[in-house]
Amino acid sequence: MEEQRRYSEKEKTSRERGLLYRWQGYSCTVNPEKVLLPRPVCHAALGISHGVLLTEDGLVYSFGDLYWRHSSRSQALSPVLEGFVGGQRVLRVSAGSFHCAAITDDGVVHAWGENANGQCGVSDLSLVPSPTPVSIVDDETVPPERVWILDVACGAQHTLALSGKHEVWAWGTGCQLGLVTNVFPVQRAQKVEHLSGRYVLQIACGGFHSLALVRSLPPLKSSRQSSETCGQCRQPLYTVIDKDDHVIISNNHYCPLGVELTDEKQGQRSNQGSPALMAKTELSGPDQQVFTGLFEDFSPVSVTDSSAALPKNLKRTKTKSSPYPDEQALKDYLRRMSDQSLSENFEAVPTEGSRPPSHVAPVATQSSASSALSSQTGRDALPLGVSACDDSEVKDRAVSCQDSLTGGGGEEACDESQAKNQDSERKCLEANKSASLSDVRIEDTDGLGRRRSLPGLLSKGSPLFVRQGFPKKVGASTLTTSGVSKTENLFPSLYTEVWSWGRGQDGQLGHGDSLPRLQPLCIKSLSNKEIVKVVAGSNHTLALTAQCQVYSWGSNKLGQLGHMDSSTVPHLVKVSEGIRVWDVAAGQTHTLLLADGDCIQPILYYSGKQVQEGQDSHASTCTQTPTLLPFCMNLGYVSSVFAGGLNCLALADQNAMGFISTLHELASAERKLYCTLSRVKSQILRPLLSCLGQTSMQLFQTVAGCFSRLCHLTGQHAISLNSFLQNSRDVKTLTILKKADIFLDTYKEYSVPLGNFLVMGGFQALVKPAQECFGKKLELAQKLLELKEKDASPSDLLLKLLYMPLQHLCDYGRVLLKMTACFDVSSVEYRRLQDGCLQYEVLAHLVSKQRKDAEATHSFWKNFSGKSLESLRKPSRRLVCESGNKDLTLQNSGRFSVNTFILFNDTLVHAQFSSHFIYPLATLWIEPVSDENGKWLRAINQAVDHVLGLGQNGQVISPSGSQRAEPPVSRTATYTFTKEGRLKEATYNGRWLSGKPHGKGTLKWADGRVYCGTFKHGLEDGFGDYMMPNKTLNKFDRYKGHWKEGKMHGFGTYWYATGEVYEGSFQDHQRHGHGMMSSGRLASPSSSSVFVGHWLNDKKAGYGIYDDITKGEKYMGMWLEDQRQGSGVVVTQFGLYYEGAFSNNRMTGVGLLLCEDDTAFEGEFSEDWLLNGKGVMRMPNGDSFEGIFVGEWGSELKVVGTFLKPSLYETETEVNQVGRYAVPAEQKWRAVFEECWSRLGCEFPGQGENDRAWENIAVILTSSRRKQTDSPQMLSRSQCKLLESLEVIPQHRGSVSAQAYDIIRRYLIKACDTPLHPLGWLLETLVTVYRMTYVGVGSNRRLLQQAVEEIQSYLRRIFQLVRFLFPGLPEEGGFIPESSEGAGSDSLSDSSQSDSTQQGWIVSSSSLLLPILLPRLYHPLFTLYSLEREREEELYWDCIVRLNRQPDLSLLTFLGVPQKFWPVSVSILGKEKEVLPSTKDACFATAVETLQQISTAFIPADKLQVIQLTFEDVTQEVQTMLGQDFLWSMDDLFPVFLYVVVRAQIRNLGSEVSLIDDLMEPALQHGELGLMFTTLKACYYQIQHENTTCF
Repeated sequence: MEEQRRYSEKEKTSRERGLLYRWQGYSCTVNPEKVLLPRPVCHAALGISHGVLLTEDGLVYSFGDLYWRHSSRSQALSPVLEGFVGGQRVLRVSAGSFHCAAITDDGVVHAWGENANGQCGVSDLSLVPSPTPVSIVDDETVPPERVWILDVACGAQHTLALSGKHEVWAWGTGCQLGLVTNVFPVQRAQKVEHLSGRYVLQIACGGFHSLALVRSLPPLKSSRQSSETCGQCRQPLYTVIDKDDHVIISNNHYCPLGVELTDEKQGQRSNQGSPALMAKTELSGPDQQVFTGLFEDFSPVSVTDSSAALPKNLKRTKTKSSPYPDEQALKDYLRRMSDQSLSENFEAVPTEGSRPPSHVAPVATQSSASSALSSQTGRDALPLGVSACDDSEVKDRAVSCQDSLTGGGGEEACDESQAKNQDSERKCLEANKSASLSDVRIEDTDGLGRRRSLPGLLSKGSPLFVRQGFPKKVGASTLTTSGVSKTENLFPSLYTEVWSWGRGQDGQLGHGDSLPRLQPLCIKSLSNKEIVKVVAGSNHTLALTAQCQVYSWGSNKLGQLGHMDSSTVPHLVKVSEGIRVWDVAAGQTHTLLLADGDCIQPILYYSGKQVQEGQDSHASTCTQTPTLLPFCMNLGYVSSVFAGGLNCLALADQNAMGFISTLHELASAERKLYCTLSRVKSQILRPLLSCLGQTSMQLFQTVAGCFSRLCHLTGQHAISLNSFLQNSRDVKTLTILKKADIFLDTYKEYSVPLGNFLVMGGFQALVKPAQECFGKKLELAQKLLELKEKDASPSDLLLKLLYMPLQHLCDYGRVLLKMTACFDVSSVEYRRLQDGCLQYEVLAHLVSKQRKDAEATHSFWKNFSGKSLESLRKPSRRLVCESGNKDLTLQNSGRFSVNTFILFNDTLVHAQFSSHFIYPLATLWIEPVSDENGKWLRAINQAVDHVLGLGQNGQVISPSGSQRAEPPVSRTATYTFTKEGRLKEATYNGRWLSGKPHGKGTLKWADGRVYCGTFKHGLEDGFGDYMMPNKTLNKFDRYKGHWKEGKMHGFGTYWYATGEVYEGSFQDHQRHGHGMMSSGRLASPSSSSVFVGHWLNDKKAGYGIYDDITKGEKYMGMWLEDQRQGSGVVVTQFGLYYEGAFSNNRMTGVGLLLCEDDTAFEGEFSEDWLLNGKGVMRMPNGDSFEGIFVGEWGSELKVVGTFLKPSLYETETEVNQVGRYAVPAEQKWRAVFEECWSRLGCEFPGQGENDRAWENIAVILTSSRRKQTDSPQMLSRSQCKLLESLEVIPQHRGSVSAQAYDIIRRYLIKACDTPLHPLGWLLETLVTVYRMTYVGVGSNRRLLQQAVEEIQSYLRRIFQLVRFLFPGLPEEGGFIPESSEGAGSDSLSDSSQSDSTQQGWIVSSSSLLLPILLPRLYHPLFTLYSLEREREEELYWDCIVRLNRQPDLSLLTFLGVPQKFWPVSVSILGKEKEVLPSTKDACFATAVETLQQISTAFIPADKLQVIQLTFEDVTQEVQTMLGQDFLWSMDDLFPVFLYVVVRAQIRNLGSEVSLIDDLMEPALQHGELGLMFTTLKACYYQIQHENTTCF
């Protein structure tokens, strides 16, 4: 029991977190006091004599001297809960000297405490007893908006707030506000305008000074240029000196007022400095330097021009949308600035360590740029200020904007020599203090370290502007100036600047003097130090870098700076080697550091005043170097430290189930790795880049660039882990899990070029320059690697050094796996950690295999003796195996032949003596002959599998085994054929199957032929697009359609180079089947024609229509061998009509010729329009000639025969019977119907399987839908749904019921509306050929009977197809009884109902198909009716016009309508009006309007329904007058209906009547509808014979 109790207590203690410890001083007797609160503490802040604590549930507690509270007990020894209005949750707290501030979850600042100087932002109160909201409103917006606050900082008499837009707001008293005002206190928050436009990351307040951490290199968003002069002193910002052979641009302007009050809206930068140093710096020359820019190959390029102008190739980067001036404007500006500089006698004199102007390397050549690089001297081998590149360009180029290889960023402290230079620089600066209010200019030996935190554009003379004007590429180089990369927005930024302002009497501003600053000023010496956090004590300041270093400056009276002397510029705090500081805090007179030591648990260092009880305050002791606090190991795992006044706070956690220790282990390892990588980058890579020759530069600079990106990402991750430890600690937000893709991609991008460098022997090439830089034994590399053995070769040291970062992947996997033990296996955290662990372990395995492959390949090339294969040595090529270590022989080879086989990861090489053959693996298929070479077979299969992209999920080529037995036989690849045949020198790109093109692909021949489409077993098969050049016409022939076995087969369109277009069926590369050939002006202006019909073996054969547009003739008949042969009809534009026999393309034999005036000849012809033989000619008046005729029609005719006069009783109907010699309708367009039957799977009409037909329909619709999806004309959603519905077969069993009949009818409507359906294609084709026949010249009234018969033939043949698809459908004239379920349905047309007692529907082709077909053919058909009835219609219309002049009563009287049917009154617009003798168009008006709708109906059934409705309207109106029992008699009905017909004034009524009569269903002719139609027909004839002369 006791043991269980102890275990329970231990478990309870292990779960404690957010423990807060408080103490003062650093002596061994100090015992931290534990601050007890009900909930864990997540944040704290300390003032001079008080503090505030924030718990994880958002509550705030105060302790210490709280004299502003209205209670007798102002000294709170225990924390006191603060009350907030509304009970909001608090997110951040801050403490000033004597006041506090907090931020709630609604973004509002609450302040309380001392308010004598307005630091609480509350009016009329000197003390604010409780948290009170502070109003922060942005008045610049319309309307004014409340500002959302992210962070707050408090000083002695002021407060700063950081907004959601990363702007700084201030209120209180003093110059530390940074506001342009002299009225204090400022009780209403105002924006610090000088920081507007910059992205502020953090704010901090000292006693009477302020700090801001600003992200540099933001995106250039402004399109306006900055001013050329200082906004305060109006002096030029840049000076230019024009030398004989170069231009010197100087940026050493210093404003006497310390800051430039620039116009932010114009994007100007602030430039600071001391005028006391202007003369010295201008004469000494470090800042008056020749401009250099860093290109991709790390080569500095200087701007030189003998004519004081920029290089000519500057013009290549200029675009039309550029916001900058053009080249000429820049030249003029440089000349103007140069003249001004010369007039002021400003001369640049090069000093030691800088390159003389006479040695400036020109831009033109790359080699000169490299020499300039190797000759560079000074602190850094490379210049500062590399510009940012686009993220997409980073992967392909050597170095991005994040490549600190080119900067001095915070790495100087890693090198002792650099630290010494910095110390001397600091002393120099401190010795040159100025009496002005400006900054002391820190000597910038690199020359490009200007302000990069403002997004505004530069002025014309700015060096960065000149840099942007350089060509984008010089050789393989790239220089860009884009914004922050995407990782900068996902991770903490390492590109920062520190700005300070306020009182500076102790040098706490860091500008090298003790002067105050009224507005923010950048501390230039920290611009490239990767500052990630700033804190401020009362009179000193600390800055923490990403490399775990601390800079301090300000008052050092009690050693709080961590070194011996006071400093007005940042100075590095000296800590023991191997100690990495990752959190800092500053009190009134002390500094507290949180660091990593030898173990995982963090340690604490203290520097400053010692606090002991009973000690005299005037005899205080102190430590001037950071001292380890002995009790720190007893606190647990400290995550944050806080300081204020004389107090110190440490926020710690106990190791709950090992989770906390694992987090600290991960963070500590990441910080250590980043420090090591930074040293490698600055101390190894940078010197090597300056020593390498141009040959080795390209590969190594790629490695260096990827190394720099990996280093940068590691630094960002280390900082994010610090924040993770101090905040949520939610595993789901852990960066290596949440953004795992970025880490994995970065490591992969580094591993690949590193392996390429190893393959090409790069490490051996590095040995000599490395030994020149670091000594023969490379002691520096051994120190960085922490190697104990001393006998490693130099190349191995360099290899281990650069491969060292990749070993960190295993640490990621190990730590994540260790964390999984802290969570339940069913939790989300456990799954996330497991997935992340697997990802990093798989990548670690992949990287390890890549290294082994690279080493094996390098060893192969090192030992291989064949010089002829040296051209095959490529960085990305890896050896898989070769016949030297795996026996492989060539079958049937000669006795003395030497064959070597080498398998790389992309090719198989067969070397034979001095020649070799290369076989790309992507198009390599292996056919095993025996099992003797199983290892080679597996190796080749794995290599092919990898090339095809199937081995990218962590699978690497390995000769010993693979998860896949053999690569897929189907793949995508590109290959050029070399063997003889039709594909010689052709290149194919697309899908393959077993070594042959199969699937979609593109085939290009050397002669210009191109085929793009589908293949099958190496031949074109399926749908494809083929283009073939016509060298004679210099154009292309093009075919787009279906192929089969390498030949055009199926439906397609062929565009000939001559301008002819054929659209139709092909077979074996020939036109075969139904098709249309058209020729236009492109072919020949005098031979435009169109042929539609049947083709056989590329020639016209069978029935077809030939429209000779030029001659104005149209032939409709039979063809054979491209000639008219058999029966046919010819019509001309002059009204001639011929029907008869044709032979050898001529009118030969008996035929009938009709003229427009009805003159007719029937007899023998021998040539076109040439009469030759017996015949009969009939005149329009009835006279005729009978005999022998010789001559051409239309000219002279010789007649030998008899002239006859007709008798009085001879009828005219016996004369001209048109259509006797024409092609019967059933023989027309057989090829079209045969094609439709073929698409249904039937060889002959009506012979086939119903199921197969439906399967073919489904296949056609599906393939067509997919093809349409891939085409630019995408199908709409409704069209896709329509196609899907057509794939479903309408189900019915046995005989068709009325309901099934309606379903079939609806299906046919949808099918015929879709050209992709076989029935839809058939209908569309028939409509096309019908219009081709009877439109244009074919609009001849002699063709009416043929047109009607052709429609009737369509109906019969389509009905045969429908009955094949629906076998249960009755035959023509069959009856379907109406079911009880559908008795009330109106889905079927009433016109098809039977008049028998049994209700139902009579099935016919007309009732089922005519509503679908006739509307599409109505226009040409009705035109023929109108032409045929033209004379009758003229007579009818003349009578109608005369009769309609009469009023209603007169017309009723004339037509003989009985008076009882005369309406007495009519309703007009709801009002009854009496019918007067003058009333017109009022009687039977409803019936008249109904009958007029007959012209809007298309099919006879609909027209008959209009007639029926008209009769009903007449009957209803008469029954209204005579009663409901009234019944019609024909004597009464006819005159009334005649009146309605006359008033309806229907044009072409005779045509309407004839159309109904010809196409009406036979079942309706003898019923009620038939009687009504007969009445209408009688009215039409009656009107023609009415005597209207009396009118």
